Amino acid sequence: MLSLHTNAASLSAQNSLSSTQAKLSTSMTRLSTGFRINSASDDAAGLQIATRLKSQTSGMAVAMRNTQNSVSMLQTAEGALNETGNILVRMKDLATQAADGSSSKDDQTAMQAEYDSLASELSNIMSNTKFGGTSLLNKDSGKLKADIKFQIGADKAEQMTGSFGTEVSQIHTDILAASTRFAGGDTATTVVTSGIEISSTVDAATGATNANGTIDKLATAINSVSALRSKIGATSNRLDHVYNNLSNISTNTQAAAGRIMDVDFATESAKMTSSQMLMQAGTAMLKQTNQMSSMVMSLLQ
Repeated sequence: MLSLHTNAASLSAQNSLSSTQAKLSTSMTRLSTGFRINSASDDAAGLQIATRLKSQTSGMAVAMRNTQNSVSMLQTAEGALNETGNILVRMKDLATQAADGSSSKDDQTAMQAEYDSLASELSNIMSNTKFGGTSLLNKDSGKLKADIKFQIGADKAEQMTGSFGTEVSQIHTDILAASTRFAGGDTATTVVTSGIEISSTVDAATGATNANGTIDKLATAINSVSALRSKIGATSNRLDHVYNNLSNISTNTQAAAGRIMDVDFATESAKMTSSQMLMQAGTAMLKQTNQMSSMVMSLLQ
């Protein structure tokens, strides 16, 4: 029907142009941002899923840093225990040498001086080994004295407990028992070593006997240090495995979120080209429909 008041063809062309313009705008937005979903209206369900996946990957990234920091802390403690073990071995060598009958009192006095110095360093290591300003091996306030909760995942339940308190207490007990005096002068002396006051007047033979009794105590202390080092090493290895697993999960989760959120440039470029062609065609047709009124007027001539 030809009408002067209603140009149905023009209205249809305008409606088609409006729809094509919306599609073209969507394609251009996606191509300019790189995201398939730029607002909830683009894909409401997809946005919800992608947001949940993003939250998970973000939490896992923090958990991965947690495991690395925890491993660093444990390696700090393990390094201190390694040096502790080395000192105890040297102290055991000194006690073994002092226990021999060929050692004179002067020899024992010299060895005792080194022994006491090493015992003092043991006290320093156990008291002052710190990570991030926090003591690790202190018998009262050390972090390893109590259970440690490692946050190894993005969820509340993803925790791992490290229990080192028993081993730390045993080390302090054994080192304290081994840090005693095995030689002295002709007169009574008072020696303070690791908090123990020992009054003794000993000759070379007595010093040798005392040194012999110290050997087993030092061996026990060395075994205690080794036990804690072994437990720390096992925990560090587990944290390394946790890190590797988190890395794998995070990679695949990010890939899943990317499939939802990221735009396929090849597909979207094709859609944009199609929309541009439709826009050109629609504009041309709209121009033609605007000539419909002149056709009506021709009937009146």
